[in-house]
Amino acid sequence: MKLFSSFPPLPTPGEMAHWDEAAVKLGFPEILLMENASREALHVLEKHVTTLRGTRVLLYMGAGKNGGDTACLARHLRDQGAQTLVLHTRSLGTYKGVTAKHLRLARLCGVPFLPVLASKNRWPVDWRQPDIIIDGLLGTGFAGQLKEQMHSLVDMINTMGEHSFILALDVPSGLDSLSGRPKPVAVRANVTVCFEAAKPGLVLPEAAPYTGQLYTRRIGIPADIVHAHPPSYRLLDTSCVRFLPHTASGVYKGSYGHVFVLGGSEGLTGAAHLAALGALRMGCGLVSVAAPGGLCTEIKAAVPEIMSFPLGRGNSWKDAVASGAMDKLLPLEGKASVLVIGPGMGYSQEAGELLSALLSLPHRPPAVIDADALTLLAKGLIPFEVLNTGDILTPHPGEAGSFLGVSAQRVQEDRFAAMRDLCGLHSALWILKGSGSLLGQKGYPVLIAPHHVPCLAVGGSGDVLAGCIGSLLAQGCTALLAASFGVLAHIRAGKLLEESFPGRGNTASEIAQMLPRAKSVLMEQYRHV
Repeated sequence: MKLFSSFPPLPTPGEMAHWDEAAVKLGFPEILLMENASREALHVLEKHVTTLRGTRVLLYMGAGKNGGDTACLARHLRDQGAQTLVLHTRSLGTYKGVTAKHLRLARLCGVPFLPVLASKNRWPVDWRQPDIIIDGLLGTGFAGQLKEQMHSLVDMINTMGEHSFILALDVPSGLDSLSGRPKPVAVRANVTVCFEAAKPGLVLPEAAPYTGQLYTRRIGIPADIVHAHPPSYRLLDTSCVRFLPHTASGVYKGSYGHVFVLGGSEGLTGAAHLAALGALRMGCGLVSVAAPGGLCTEIKAAVPEIMSFPLGRGNSWKDAVASGAMDKLLPLEGKASVLVIGPGMGYSQEAGELLSALLSLPHRPPAVIDADALTLLAKGLIPFEVLNTGDILTPHPGEAGSFLGVSAQRVQEDRFAAMRDLCGLHSALWILKGSGSLLGQKGYPVLIAPHHVPCLAVGGSGDVLAGCIGSLLAQGCTALLAASFGVLAHIRAGKLLEESFPGRGNTASEIAQMLPRAKSVLMEQYRHV
């Protein structure tokens, strides 16, 4: 799918190793790839320092390929006039392959090396407080927990880093590049430069205190290799903007689709209202809310643009079903462009029966399944069999846990595993909401939205997102495009609100009101990429 491949790749450590092997097998010298990586690290460092000449740079060289990158970078730094000292973790004679070759070149060019455990009085100058520290101890292959010696080295780097600039090569040592978590501690870098592609864990919000500013720099892996061996994860960015439908001349309100929201119950009428408001603000032409008739005025909340579709005269879904709600909803097959179901609907058996019947219609429109409809689905009151591949499900961690039979905390401990398990339940598109939202569908890469936006952590925010995505579906977007751009617009709206609400305090209605500006900002950002 072109849209998936437009997003930047985020290979796992194993996938990255496979790309390296494939490039070497194709004929690219591994020593050249390492040379390219070290030069890119040098260019990134030059962005952050006034001059390297005379600067004291202390480099920590590990045992793996990161060690080769470190030795090669030390040579480049020396050529730039920096004072360099490389502290190595193993005997120089035990390094192998291309790492040994770059080590030899560095020594021939005059780069000094010392064992990492050597007494500081053997250091040629006063290196107790270097200007720059290069972290090349551990690469993306690190897994498990740091051993005692490496733990001590990470602590040493972080202590010196209080007054030094730290550049991490590929991944801060001690950080799990798949989960984005320290094991149990990690280098706190000012800058991390990832070679060829970032790794999934490094773009997650929880990794930011360790990666600092994250750079991705190509080192020469051919694009054909990436296409032949696609990664399991990709970065959700503004690449999706170019796939948005173009606005044609001569259109009218019906050209932008009709979103039908089914939701609301006593005490929860605001959820359906917010979903409708989100749909309107994202640009669909018409929005109707189908709800128990006695609640429709409250759901409209004096917003005349929200049309109501009363089901009976009572205040409950039991009343609605008893008054023949399903018969009234049958015309939606030809009238509605999209269904947004669940916001504030409650968990009654009647609601489950009504939604099951509606979703079973042979020619029904695609559905965004949110909030209480997800709970009804997880409880079995709506069968999975009524869902279609073009539907979108939007659980938060608690709702995801209901599907998987685990707690929200367990979901949060391994969100990637939770997404894999959700995709195994049905081939519809899933959005696992929260800090670092994930988008997944069976058979496709997982998209990672690498953002933490406190202004979105407010009641009703998810309802706005559901309406926003439904609006994009109604305007002709595919499920993946609607979910991708909808999530990005929702995130951008939250970030824009931080200007007026730096300490939070905004409402979900204000998130919806910010969506048009968020869309404009995203499109402008894409034009300047």
